[in-house]
Amino acid sequence: MLDFHTLAEFSRANCVSICAFLVPANLLATVLTIILTALHRPLHQIWQAAGFASIFALIMVMHVYSWFAIGVVMLPTYILLWLAITCLLANLIAILWRRRFVNTPSLSNNA
Repeated sequence: MLDFHTLAEFSRANCVSICAFLVPANLLATVLTIILTALHRPLHQIWQAAGFASIFALIMVMHVYSWFAIGVVMLPTYILLWLAITCLLANLIAILWRRRFVNTPSLSNNA
């Protein structure tokens, strides 16, 4: 059985290590999603990249909420939460952007 109290304690005890991994992982995975979208890769590749990147962002949100649960309200917690939410939104926008332009015919086909 999953014990959330133990998991939250682990998260807080290893904060520096977790953040040292999650911050670059969030940024790199989200940039990969944006690059795939800019290169007009197939939608399933963008979904995979965005899903992978969103896992890191959701773990970051849970890590920050473990600090909020014990009353730690500091600038780094808000910065990390902002980063995670920004990465989640960027991945969602990349998926929506690509879905919108998959069905739109290009101008070069009309000429």
